[in-house]
Amino acid sequence: MVIKMDKMRKNSILIVDDEKMNIIALTNILSPEYIVFAAKNGRDAVEIANEYMPDVILLDIVMPDMDGYKVINLLKNSIRTQAIPVIFVSGLHDQSDEERGLILGAADYISKPFSPAIVKIRIQNQIMMINYINTIKHLGMTDQLTDLPNRRSFDERIRMEWNRAIRDKTPVSVLYIDLDKFKNFNDSYGHQQGDVVLRTVAKIFAREVKRSADFVARMGGEEFVVMLMNTEASGALEVAERIRQSVESARIPLSNGHTAGVTISIGVHTQIPAPDSMFDEFLGCADNALYTAKRTGRNRACRYEKP
Repeated sequence: MVIKMDKMRKNSILIVDDEKMNIIALTNILSPEYIVFAAKNGRDAVEIANEYMPDVILLDIVMPDMDGYKVINLLKNSIRTQAIPVIFVSGLHDQSDEERGLILGAADYISKPFSPAIVKIRIQNQIMMINYINTIKHLGMTDQLTDLPNRRSFDERIRMEWNRAIRDKTPVSVLYIDLDKFKNFNDSYGHQQGDVVLRTVAKIFAREVKRSADFVARMGGEEFVVMLMNTEASGALEVAERIRQSVESARIPLSNGHTAGVTISIGVHTQIPAPDSMFDEFLGCADNALYTAKRTGRNRACRYEKP
């Protein structure tokens, strides 16, 4: 059972308790500030945690079939859910029960009957820590000039998506993108204007790559990459050409009141990964295709062709 109490984008809490009145009471306390999910048993709790990735889990210990200790053990042994803070909310008052929960990885412990003020404070403490960690992680994974994911973020994403494509036997396409003669633009108009160019094309890339599963990142300098999941070569070339045309038609505002244009070259490669294939070689093929686009005149998209 899933009870979603608020559709606004807030931090989220999963309440796990086999007593309906406890779920109602905790929901009344938390729903004004948080999105609230609820589960009445451990099995549902694990499923909801994996699907919705709540920021904090409030977990009862004494439940039928699967108690809270078994639930937290499953959560902490899963790469996907192991970082979610778990707060035990229990009527067990023996110190050994609290100690066992903390050993298993619980972040905190609230005794029943619970005080609304204590529940709010304990949750706030965890949420503040989670938001701080997420902010630091975002800064470390985001290019500060364009606000796109950075190379580190792309490296993590390609590893994950490559393994998924191997499992599902689906194609992965990648576009390697480079601004044409960007050094000349900087020399002519200055590096501040060059930054305007980078921000402008980054917005175009993000706008033209429409599916949530696809990914755009700045690799550094004037180099960008677009990863298109479950996309055949023909579809990747269509996206590449649409991006190329959008950049070519864009006008870059200059500090003197005039505008300037830029173009890009794109290398395209598509592959259905085999179990023994390496994504480094896959990306190298896209880079070779980009070199071909540059060598044959720029302002074009070229597909990788085997020698």
